Amino acid sequence: FTRDNSVRVSGSSRNGGMVLAELYDATPENSFTSTTPRLVNVSVLKDIGEGLTAGFVIAGAGGKRVLIRAVGPTLASFGMAGTVVNPRLTLFNSSGTAIGSNDDWLSTDAATFAAVGAFALPANSRDAALVSTLAPGNYTVQVMGSAQVLVGLTVGAALVEIYEVP
Repeated sequence: FTRDNSVRVSGSSRNGGMVLAELYDATPENSFTSTTPRLVNVSVLKDIGEGLTAGFVIAGAGGKRVLIRAVGPTLASFGMAGTVVNPRLTLFNSSGTAIGSNDDWLSTDAATFAAVGAFALPANSRDAALVSTLAPGNYTVQVMGSAQVLVGLTVGAALVEIYEVP
């Protein structure tokens, strides 16, 4: 059973501002089986400006393996203009300590991408991806344009994805 849904958030005026959109899977953990439909992916497509932060929670008694991606350059192959040319992602735990990061994915997790149904990234792309096993708790992912690219090219749209890896 697969259901794809989208949420679009916009202000009633063009004044800008901050927004928090939250999505929860309220299925009790003790009712999960290998075939129980559940939330396994969340993503946001947004102009990252000075940076984009996305939060998520690992619940339950055991850890979960997750795939986190910040896709910019590969979006151009889908015909999207104005993407960030070199996103960098950093994963933080609830105390604000950086526990993982990636800038320029190196094709080592292609099988993981396929396992979660994520589209492929070209080998040695400038997109960012990170696979990590996380204990229950709160986490945030920060995505910014890499300081290694020319000034003026660190902004643009990025697709930030967080997947539960089976």
